[in-house]
Amino acid sequence: MEENIETFLGCDNEFDESRIVIFGAPFDSTTSFRPGTRFASRTMRAESYGLETYSPYQNLDMNDAAIFDSGDLELCFGKTELALNDIESRTSEILDAGKIPLMIGGEHLVTLGALRAVAKRYPELHVIHFDAHADLRDEYLGAQLSHAAVLHRVWDILGDGRIFQFG
Repeated sequence: MEENIETFLGCDNEFDESRIVIFGAPFDSTTSFRPGTRFASRTMRAESYGLETYSPYQNLDMNDAAIFDSGDLELCFGKTELALNDIESRTSEILDAGKIPLMIGGEHLVTLGALRAVAKRYPELHVIHFDAHADLRDEYLGAQLSHAAVLHRVWDILGDGRIFQFG
């Protein structure tokens, strides 16, 4: 993977030496309240420069965590399934390299792309979901691929007893 010049909180290790790989999924095509979540990864990177890398509570420094920030994906805003496929592909690429993917969204639906890849690798996967909404609708405004239906799509993959929701 190529070097990213604007990284999250100094996560500028080399890909080969990192355990964790961050990537952004700038997508908000199905938001229903306030669009703009596609700017989250860029904004989080920019704002992270004001944060300390050391946590006295954990007695750990992020600079010691071996994290590579691979930048943002270029996602198609007009075709939701294509965007989800690109997210799944990047997640699979990171898993295939033996690393932990850490995605910065985007709207809630981006989770589905990453989850598809992780569930293929870890068939006993369980999900812990923190949100004010359950996102369990079968469809929202006629679309099954929606931020409001993402946990229903996750349930379609994982089945009963493997999703735990709080909020």
